[in-house]
Amino acid sequence: MKKLWILIVASVMASCNLFVSKEKKTEQLVNQELQHIDWETVDEYPLFYSCDETASKSDQKSCFENELIHHLTATLKQFEYTVNPDIDSKIYVVFLIDKKGKITVIDIEKDKSIGDQMPEFDGIIRQSLKNLPEIAPALKRGIPVDAKFGIPIVLNTK
Repeated sequence: MKKLWILIVASVMASCNLFVSKEKKTEQLVNQELQHIDWETVDEYPLFYSCDETASKSDQKSCFENELIHHLTATLKQFEYTVNPDIDSKIYVVFLIDKKGKITVIDIEKDKSIGDQMPEFDGIIRQSLKNLPEIAPALKRGIPVDAKFGIPIVLNTK
């Protein structure tokens, strides 16, 4: 009878260990996979609907950048700026395109004197980005993700 109990207890313990080990194996596989994912890049860039979603990643990036620059340039050309040529006329706009394709300006890095000479500049940039055509979000493994970007703007002082 003792041998039967030992056999029953051993089989119950072994069957429990099988379930635990499957869960642990799955968890280990998931953790290994997560470690190999490059979280700093996206698989597909955000796209304007005028861009080709079947194009290569580099072509998608070029289309996204060109559309963005074209839109910002067209907006900025509508205004006349007077900037002292002795100041640093480089501006860096950091923005986020969220999982739904909504754009949010995170920061506008510029020389203080530009802010003094053109206090409306930040508002113009923010409004220009809000008025962009609809954008499909960036994708990582087929899932929409938030993506942060920066774009330099150089004011022509000539």
